[in-house]
Amino acid sequence: SLWHSPELLSDIQDGYSVPGHLLVCFSSGYFIHDTLDIIFNHQSRSSWEYLVHHAMAISAFVSLIVTGRFLVAAVLLLLVEVSNIFLTVRMLLKMSNVPSPALYEANKYINLVMYFAFRLAPQAYLTWYFLRYVEVQGQGAFLTANLLLLDAMILMYFSRLLRSDFFPSLRKGSAGRDVDGEKFLID
Repeated sequence: SLWHSPELLSDIQDGYSVPGHLLVCFSSGYFIHDTLDIIFNHQSRSSWEYLVHHAMAISAFVSLIVTGRFLVAAVLLLLVEVSNIFLTVRMLLKMSNVPSPALYEANKYINLVMYFAFRLAPQAYLTWYFLRYVEVQGQGAFLTANLLLLDAMILMYFSRLLRSDFFPSLRKGSAGRDVDGEKFLID
């Protein structure tokens, strides 16, 4: 959507494109489906962070779809999904105990770059934009609160990623076990 219509970036609040609108609609459907999958497969307790994230995304995206405003912000936020490719490869490599540490090492650094480029940078830019230019009432206040909560979640996940991949000694408890348990390895 942004590649096809880069002029959208000049109007984050009121810019509109049909591909962008369809992307947000499709992504909303994905978040709804994944939420229901987590609930119906009794994974709510172990996946509560995903449920919170999905609830925030669904509510924000539905407000965007209904009002037609801030569509470009949603498209920018969906850039985070690019980094999921490398997070998923990381998880699969950890789970499969691939005998090639070089593959994991390469993905570790690519993942870090992608995390900065597609998660931290767009999130920081949108947070700055909303705090500076968006009127903090109504939908603007709701979306700003959502962004600030997402900021906290993204920074928490980034901290976990850094501890796991770059500072593993910080993860160990006094008994030598992972502080966050096994789930930490696949987050």
